[in-house]
Formats: sequence, C-alpha cells, structure tokens
Amino acid sequence: MYFMIIRCLHIADIFGVVGVDLVKEFLPGLVDRYEAEFVVVNGENAWEGKGISEAICKQLFGMGIHVITSGNHIWDKRKTFYSENTQIQNYLLRPFNYPPGNEGRGSVVYPLNGGIGIGVLNLQGRTFMYDIDCPFRNGEREIDRLRRETKIVIVDFHAEASAEKIAFAHYVDGKATIVIGTHTHVQTADERILPGGTGYITDVGMTGPHDGVIGIKKEQAIRRFIMQTNSKFESSEGDPKLHGLFFTVDSETGKTVHLERIRVDKK
Repeated sequence: MYFMIIRCLHIADIFGVVGVDLVKEFLPGLVDRYEAEFVVVNGENAWEGKGISEAICKQLFGMGIHVITSGNHIWDKRKTFYSENTQIQNYLLRPFNYPPGNEGRGSVVYPLNGGIGIGVLNLQGRTFMYDIDCPFRNGEREIDRLRRETKIVIVDFHAEASAEKIAFAHYVDGKATIVIGTHTHVQTADERILPGGTGYITDVGMTGPHDGVIGIKKEQAIRRFIMQTNSKFESSEGDPKLHGLFFTVDSETGKTVHLERIRVDKK
C-alpha cells in the first residue's frame, strides 16, 4: 500500500428532522469543499430527538454517508438493528462497550477504494451515564484488533464528562487516529493533535435546532429542571446549525495530520 492523505468528515449529532434536513442541504457542498473521501455521522438522535429509524438510516446512507455512529439513545429505537438492509447491519454502530448479547455491532472497517480500510469504533463513557463495561480497557483492545486490519481508527467517544473524554484520548494517544467526543451537543473549541499523533476534540457539537436546550424545546427543558419530574420532550425547530469536524489522516502511520471545526449557520 502506498502513502496517501485521507480526507474525512465527521458530522455532529444529528437531532430530529431539522438535523436530517441540514445534512441533506449542506453535506454535498462540504464534501466538495473539503474533497472528503470518507464521511461518518452520529445519528443517535435523528428520529424525533431519540434513536434512529430504518428509514432515516437509508436516507443518510443515500446521501453518501459511509458509517453512522450513535450513543445511549440508540436503544430508544433498537428494532432498527433488526433491519434486513445490509448497510444498516454493517455500518450502523452502537457503543461497543455495552455488555455482550445486545443487538448491533460497535466497530467496523469500511473499505475505501485503493485497498485502504477506515476503522470506526463507537464507545460510551460511564461518568454520569450507565455503568456499562469499561470503555478504556475494552476500547484499547478493540483499537488494537482494528489496527491489525488498518492503521486508521476513528473513535466516536459518546460521554457526558469532558474529563473522561480527555483522559481516554491520552490513554490511546498514538494508537487511535482520532477521538471525537459526542453527546453533550455543545461544540468545544479544544481541537488539537496530541503528542502521539491522535487528533482530539471534546465535543463536536450538534446538527439541528439551536434555539432550545440541546435540541429540545426550552420551555419543556426548563420545566423539567424546576419541577424535577419527567415530562415529554419535543424537538425545537429554530436556529438550525450544522456542526462537524474535518480532518486529514496519513494512511501509512494512521496519525492525524490536520483538523478543523465546522460550523454552518442556515440563514
């Protein structure tokens, strides 16, 4: 295999219809602008703010997306994993470190043209979230396994705590190509390349409506915080923005060469 620079896009957590429409409108232009060869999105909130449906998966794959990652809300519509669609079976991921026996898969190597594979690993943190299997030990083992097939391993680390995401990135620095934080829906300004060559951002943000509270109608979110009781959440609709990350990768070493945040405001 000869040396190549692979140009990649990650589109931040897609939230509801607004998020799906933003991807449909702006992804072609972003692919052209960055000459992207590989596109991964987090789609765990694409169906009404919780989960993802078979129809939405097919829609996103039809837009040219290669792999869809997720997080804790993937289980809100878990029957999607039973689809007979081969793209869903192979390229819709759920967090790898849920206990064995759960539906779906947590990692994959996507074959690009030219014999280059792109590994994608989906992990979920445990701080302020479900106490599932350790993302550090399980993640390291899976990265090592994926690296036997390809030097390029993209990690979507879906977690609440910034410290947990930062710690994991340092833990796998030099092994993972890039660690992209998801889940909080607020884009951080700390993108960087760590000493071992692993790219990193604490949270890539959200693709969807930004006039509410992380995608939810603000009145409903405020009521829940004040009343401390469960209530139905609905997606907000205003101030649509697409967030993401562009990064380039050395195919020979698997290290990140360059990365930059993306923010597109729909006028």
